[in-house]
Amino acid sequence: MLKVALIQQSNSSDKELNRKKLTYNISKCASEGAELVVLQELHESLYFCQTEDLANFDLAEPIPGKSSEYYSKLARKLHIVLVTSLFEKRAVGLYHNTAVVFEKDGSIAGIYRKMHIPDDPNYYEKFYFTPGDLGFKPIQTSVGKLGVLVCWDQWYPEAARLMALAGAQILIYPTAIGWTSNDTESEQKRQLDAWLTVQRGHAIANGIPVIAVNRTGVEADYSVNTQGIKFWGHSFVAGSQGEFLALAPEAENANLLVDIDLHNSENVRRWWPFLRDRRIDAYEDLTKRYLD
Repeated sequence: MLKVALIQQSNSSDKELNRKKLTYNISKCASEGAELVVLQELHESLYFCQTEDLANFDLAEPIPGKSSEYYSKLARKLHIVLVTSLFEKRAVGLYHNTAVVFEKDGSIAGIYRKMHIPDDPNYYEKFYFTPGDLGFKPIQTSVGKLGVLVCWDQWYPEAARLMALAGAQILIYPTAIGWTSNDTESEQKRQLDAWLTVQRGHAIANGIPVIAVNRTGVEADYSVNTQGIKFWGHSFVAGSQGEFLALAPEAENANLLVDIDLHNSENVRRWWPFLRDRRIDAYEDLTKRYLD
């Protein structure tokens, strides 16, 4: 069994306060036996993509940099594998939404740059992030081969499949998603159900567990163009058949500690041999934008 921890947190504009809360919860989870700890998307700050503001680029840092060094030391101190989500300054004018995975000795096991970049009201990510260029490659760690993706990536079965085909033992999605003031109660339910369902589908279709860690709380749009985002929480772990192993509440900070049986994927893939029965000779059209 692998004991994993998911930290669902509300954030403020105070970076040091956010980090202090995270550090306390990461340490608490490690003291309770967690070997793998996963944080939410862009956990250092508010979700700044609600508006297009050049000043927000000042939040970005190189990797390695001050923030990665901080989490490196923390992973080494607590002897955990730690999945973080940082705003990467790769070069002047070139920025990524980047997941950084730290090994138990504090070294960087690998990084993943978010591939699918949304551009919708309250989610103006194309203004900030260049699409990733590292592909869908799992990161080898001492606790397993981690298929780390980020938020908007979670809607794409192609990304999950490619990670699985490359040997990922778990799919991991640091996330920042919620409702806007325009969403009716019925629409909110549909969106949340869709979000949970599509990721559980990735677990089922690939026969491996899925971890999704979302933010919680309401974050205002400081441009005052909208009424902000109410992040819907519901961080969860699904097993290899899509079953919920743990599910966080909507509007609370929460630490989820979950035991995952990575060996169960072997049995599930024997029962449901989807990889065996794929018609790889008939999928060439998937590389096209649309079939007219």
